Amino acid sequence: MTASTLELALNYEHEKIRELAAPAHQPAAARPDRRHETDWFYAIAAQHLAAAEDVLLPHVRRLPDGRSLVSTYVGNARQLERSLRFLKARQYGDSRVLHLHPDDVWQVIDRLLDEHERLEAEYSRMIGEELDNQGVSALTDQLLTAEETAPTRAHPYTPHTGTAGRLAHRMWRLADNAWDSAEGRVVPTKYHAHPKRDSALSNYLRGSRMPEADKD
Repeated sequence: MTASTLELALNYEHEKIRELAAPAHQPAAARPDRRHETDWFYAIAAQHLAAAEDVLLPHVRRLPDGRSLVSTYVGNARQLERSLRFLKARQYGDSRVLHLHPDDVWQVIDRLLDEHERLEAEYSRMIGEELDNQGVSALTDQLLTAEETAPTRAHPYTPHTGTAGRLAHRMWRLADNAWDSAEGRVVPTKYHAHPKRDSALSNYLRGSRMPEADKD
């Protein structure tokens, strides 16, 4: 069976998050001149989680046993967000988490990312079976757009779903922007590949020919 645009887009997002995680895994990432590598991974992962909760989970809830599926997803997201905060706090010398070894923190993050990717792969396949191609494409566009305005930090203890979750995400986005500006923290927006802005991804998702191919 051919993968839907949503499945392809999520796979692309997962690969980019892993790409950002790779340098942050290195012991040298703790150096002040390389802390941005962890910040970038942390920010993009947090934005992806919040956007998926706002855009994907309402559709997941309508699936058979949707309430249980949503509960499983949010449980994973909360644990991953807590681990991301531990990672950042450990790197910046927070005395409350200095007892945690970086390798142990990363082991938990990697395990939770594996579970997160598996859940999104399963849920996107199920959504693709419920919606037509136009509906899936529209949902994919909504997800990628939502990532661009999602919070750049993890907030595991606030609402994650429903109206309360969406409001919390909007409020945290404003607060996160203020803190990012104060800290001089830059989020790498190039990792938010959007079909309207990234022609390569757009062609890839839609299975159309690249402009270069048309010239040959």
